[in-house]
Parts: sequence; C-alpha cells; structure tokens
Amino acid sequence: MYLTMNRFKVKPGAEEAFEAVWKNRDSHLKSVPGFVAFHLLKGPEKDGYRLYASHTFWDSEAAFTAWTKSEAFRAAHKGAKGPSDMYLEPPELEIFESVQHLA
Repeated sequence: MYLTMNRFKVKPGAEEAFEAVWKNRDSHLKSVPGFVAFHLLKGPEKDGYRLYASHTFWDSEAAFTAWTKSEAFRAAHKGAKGPSDMYLEPPELEIFESVQHLA
C-alpha cells in the first residue's frame, strides 16, 4: 500500500469554501489503475488555522507515479486549488509506504 497525503492550513472562515472546492471537482481517480481510496479529513482548529488532510491510497508507488504523469492528473488539478487567500501557506505533501497492514 502506498499513501500520499497533503496537509492544508485553511484560514478561519474559509472552511466551507475549501470543502466546496474538493466536493465539486472531478478527481478522475476512480478510472486510474492502482487507485484504492481517497479521503478528505477535517482536523482541529489551532494556531489561527483549520487543519485538513487529503489521503490517497494506491496499490503501489508505480501506480501513483503513473497517475502523476497522466492526463487524468492534469484534468483533476486544473483549477483545483481554489482561491489562494483561503490558505495560510502552501500544502505540504507527505508520502508513505506501508510496512505493516492489519485488517
């Protein structure tokens, strides 16, 4: 399993607009080979921002890398950022490879 995660620091009062950007876009992920699941998570409010994290699960690093080079990736990210004034800072990308899985 391969996980990619973006952390977003969203300014207070911009939460609804941020969530709308995600809910109203076509991610094109369901048609991508190796895609497993996507989650948008809302975290705590602290230090002047609301923390959000997007998690995308993949079968493998190769599947994720292929997606980043695909037309589906370009289509999913076209205009997906939303107004930049809703963010405290740019998102932070984190990537993880599974070393243990319990189900």
